[in-house]
This record gives sequence, structure tokens and C-alpha cells, in this order.
Amino acid sequence: MASILTRIMLPTPPSLYVNYSSLITTAVISFIGLSEAFGSHLGYSKFFNLGSQNQNYRVKLSSRIGMLLLYTPSFLAALASLVLLLPHHKDARFLLLSLALTIHYFKRDFEVLFIHKYSGGMALGSAILISLSYFSSTAHLIYFHYKLYPTQLGKNQHDNQQPNIDMKYIGVLLFLIGISGNFYHHFLLSKLRKNGEKEKSYKIPRGGLFGLVICPHYLFEIIEFVGFCFISQTLYSFCFTIGTIFYLMGRSYATRKWYLSKFEDFPKEISFCKTY
Repeated sequence: MASILTRIMLPTPPSLYVNYSSLITTAVISFIGLSEAFGSHLGYSKFFNLGSQNQNYRVKLSSRIGMLLLYTPSFLAALASLVLLLPHHKDARFLLLSLALTIHYFKRDFEVLFIHKYSGGMALGSAILISLSYFSSTAHLIYFHYKLYPTQLGKNQHDNQQPNIDMKYIGVLLFLIGISGNFYHHFLLSKLRKNGEKEKSYKIPRGGLFGLVICPHYLFEIIEFVGFCFISQTLYSFCFTIGTIFYLMGRSYATRKWYLSKFEDFPKEISFCKTY
């Protein structure tokens, strides 16, 4: 396993910061995912009233404002990398990574403003936690490429080194598949509320892959993040992707339990992570 990773990852500089930040990122995000699966939820979407924070002491945001708080700082960080850093780092991998991150978070803000229809709220604490997680991961993905893998000769021993198996273009393909599938299923979810924010009842989603997996938008988001990982091919990107997979699987598992508790006619054969 270790030999496979060394063939598909860029050489990792001997940095405690890189190693520890990668391991901590995996542990923290995975723990949050396990907490979701065991009933301790971040306070947003259908789990706003089931969140782990005390209902009497948390500040409530509108869902739209909360979601913009989640994604906008990361969008600005990714956009800044294109405008400010790319002219000094003329590398295809860095360009593709920064561009993919910018498109990802721009799409998220676009969906918040024009696609999604909200009826609930978001806990301020959850919004800040998730926003910091997104911003930190985005900044680290960009930082590690810009500082640790410069393309100018003579800066350090890792200049111009590439992994034995270059997966960045496979990563681009996975990113495009993931972001397209995620947008399509978000669009299907938005059609469940024909009266917009005034209609607060939930319905069983139909169409697309909703008849096979509980959260196909999460499935395609996982594909999207695997795309980021393959474009970047750094230790941090692999660790962050593993943590994200655990989080989204935990959230999907919790969503399946929620649907089973709310709808007697919910198809029990629909899995939280696979089809069968």
C-alpha cells in the first residue's frame, strides 16, 4: 500500500507541519462524520433542530446567509490564488487545482443564490465551524502547492518532481463528472419545494440516482473531491479527501435514518453509500 502511495503522490517534503496538518485534518473530519452517524449533528438543513448544540444558547442564521458564510471565504481564497499566485507559479497542476477549487465554490454560491430553496435555519456555531474547515482545507491545498512544489529551478530539492503516475487529467475528468452530477441532483432537490421558502414539508426525492442511493449529491461530491485529490496528488489532498468521504458517508447514513423515521413508505432498499 505504501509503495502505491509513493508512486501516485508528489514527494512529501520533510515537514512536521505538512505531516501533522494532514493527519489532524483526516482525524477531525472523520470524527465529525462518525458523530453524524451516531446522532450528533451539525445544525443545518433537516438536522437544524436535531443539532448537538443546546437549542437555548445557539444563534440562528437564515439558511441562505449561513450557506453563503460556508462557501464564500473559500471561493475568495481560491480566486485569489488564480489572480495573485498563478502568475508566479506557472505550473499546469497548480492552475488546474486553483481553477477547480474556484469553480467548485463559485458553483456553491450560485446554487445558494439561485437554485436552492430553504425553509429552515442554520446554527451560527455550525456555520463558523464548517466555514473554517472549508477555508482551511482550501488554503492548505493551495499553500502546499505554491510553497512546497515551486516550478522555478533552484528553490529546493523537490523542484519539478512529478509522481510516477500522473493522475491530474484523470482528476479533471472526475471533477467534471462530480460537479455535474452534484449540480443535477441539487436541481432535483430544489424542485421538491414548488412554493419556495414558504413550504416547509419534506418529500422523498425522486429521479436521477435517488432511487439507488440516499444522497446522490453527496456521492457526486465525493467523486468531485477525489478529482481534487488526483489533480493535486499531495499527502494533504489524500488525507483531506479520506476525511471528507467519512464525513459525507456519516451524513448520508444519518439522512437515511431520518427518512426512515419520517416516511413509512420510504424504500428500505436504498442504501446510504452503495447500491444493491
